[in-house]
Amino acid sequence: MLQNALPEHIHTRLIDYAKLLRIDRPIGTLLLLWPTWWALWLAGEGSPSIANLVVFTLGVFFMRAAGCAINDFADRDLDRHVKRTKDRPLTAGRIKAWEALALFGGLSLVSFLMVLLFTNPMTLYLSFGGALLAFIYPFMKRHTHLPQLFLGAAFSWAIPMAWAAEANELSQLTWLLFTANVLWTVAYDTLYAMVDRDDDVRIGIKSTAVLFGEADRAIVGVLQTMVIVILLMVGGQAELGSFYYLGVVVMAGLFVYQQYLAKDRSREGCFKAFLNNNWAGFAVFAGLILDLVT
Repeated sequence: MLQNALPEHIHTRLIDYAKLLRIDRPIGTLLLLWPTWWALWLAGEGSPSIANLVVFTLGVFFMRAAGCAINDFADRDLDRHVKRTKDRPLTAGRIKAWEALALFGGLSLVSFLMVLLFTNPMTLYLSFGGALLAFIYPFMKRHTHLPQLFLGAAFSWAIPMAWAAEANELSQLTWLLFTANVLWTVAYDTLYAMVDRDDDVRIGIKSTAVLFGEADRAIVGVLQTMVIVILLMVGGQAELGSFYYLGVVVMAGLFVYQQYLAKDRSREGCFKAFLNNNWAGFAVFAGLILDLVT
């Protein structure tokens, strides 16, 4: 109904903005959301405040969208050479570079104001680190084969922020969770980078998929194993029970399944393995919730 009420050129424009911000592809938002919720529920001992839940859920959505805008700005001259990204609105010329920058700035400002108005000083100070990581990550693929490590830090920075907002302090448990999520992000984004590896090698884009070469699946497996070990340590330190550990076991099983999906390194198989991480993150969250409320 709304589509019919808008002039066609405005409707087309809104679709392009939605594609720039990946509103039509929520996988990135979900992969950022699950560990943020892990932190909120652990720091809040099973009962995080409604205000923090709203602020950080909206913040995840806004900052993921902002990250997509600055990512496409950074890659606007590269995306046209990659099969999967050549029709993105910015690289195709349907959106201007300044519009992407404006969206990044506007969404970042809204997120900052939410932190400023509704959280505490510690969270506010941490937010500057998060904004810096979100801005510099997209440019790292030109300078290092480890852009996934920077993405891991950016995607994990919501953990200490959420913890600080809920508990007004950081603990060893915070940084264990942070480390687990950095390693998990490197693992699943390597699977994602394997989708584009042929194009990336041809045009000179750096990634862990390029760096690891034929050892890619083995190294992803090592990273996934480390994630499971650290999450088990989290469970021990937080004195969590069987439901949480069951969730971690399910995540481990899904990691094995991802290795199967990526066994021949096909684009489709690697992309399916990447997408499957949504269920891995959800499994841990579901186990955590069940454990804390029973």
